[in-house]
Amino acid sequence: MKATIERATLLKCLSHVQSVVERRNTIPILSNVLIEALAGGTVRLMATDLDLQIIESMSAVSVDSPGAITVSAHLLFDIARKLPDGSQVSLETADNRMTVKAGRSRFQLPTLPRDDFPVIVEGDLPTSFEIPARVLAELIDRTRFAISTEETRYYLNGIFFHVSDDAGGGGPLLKAAATDGHRLARYTIARPDGAEAMPDVIIPRKCIAEIRKLLEDVLDTKVLIDLSASKVRFTLGGENGVVLTSKLIDGTFPDYSRVIPTGNDKLLKIDPRAFFEGVDRVATIATEKTRAVKMALEPDRVTLSVTSPDNGTAAEEVPADYASEGFEIGFNANYLKDILSQIEGDTVELHLADAGAPTLIRQNEKAAALYVLMPMRV
Repeated sequence: MKATIERATLLKCLSHVQSVVERRNTIPILSNVLIEALAGGTVRLMATDLDLQIIESMSAVSVDSPGAITVSAHLLFDIARKLPDGSQVSLETADNRMTVKAGRSRFQLPTLPRDDFPVIVEGDLPTSFEIPARVLAELIDRTRFAISTEETRYYLNGIFFHVSDDAGGGGPLLKAAATDGHRLARYTIARPDGAEAMPDVIIPRKCIAEIRKLLEDVLDTKVLIDLSASKVRFTLGGENGVVLTSKLIDGTFPDYSRVIPTGNDKLLKIDPRAFFEGVDRVATIATEKTRAVKMALEPDRVTLSVTSPDNGTAAEEVPADYASEGFEIGFNANYLKDILSQIEGDTVELHLADAGAPTLIRQNEKAAALYVLMPMRV
């Protein structure tokens, strides 16, 4: 194999594929990236961790002799990063070695044969639909902070995608939800054409992180999503773009609709930024154990307070619009801040019931995003 590629093109492509490769691998071939030089002047890179696979194609300056080989992904990426701007990189293989040349630099790297490289067998992916990249990015951004990191509840380690009919008569919907048992985030969009018979799927956290990074470069395009009950494939940037294939989490996501409160009759309207900053300030003295902030609700304000046995006390008043009877409720300060940082606009609605019941948080009833937060005893 012999091919020459612009450094900038190679670096961008490697930066995408190497992040799928785990730093520590017991199977040596999984540390490698598969490089395929094709006769038409295209070079294809592929990496996998056996659960997630990424393939990206790029245009080469020239392909002198087609072929395929695998070489250390992180090593090649580090080399490409340090090569001079604007240089052309030549990749050539002979005798189980790959020679990388650019300008006056020359590296010889060990290789492993392409036949040893594992490929995820996709099987049949019967559901296929397109979604604007911006919408997918927004959907991920508004929900992924609530993904659980507890490995024991593996079925919560991702975002749950499912389709449903809108009880309010607004047409069929595609919903994405994530929860860690303490908070829930849900984002709703109109169901894309082709997603009618889509199975309920849980897309793992690592796949979500990788797809979100890739979306940054193609925000003005559409993403093609093909899936079955066990695999999902994202195609970004059309023909010469990136294809990310992932296994899905094999588990049942809990019926989260049961925890979305419907009868919370106490409505608090408040400026999300002022609220966020107030919570952030009083939480400065909260210790790891007590991360709770107490909210005392009164007709025109919320008084935020934190009491720490080691660090003393803090309190702050934030102006608010509240017409129900006053009461006190406590929340984990970090969880509350995570949700408030998702709200764009000048007001956020908190629908409350009492100090022990989950609270519904959203921008307004038309908002695509909805959040539920469980209270803490304070």
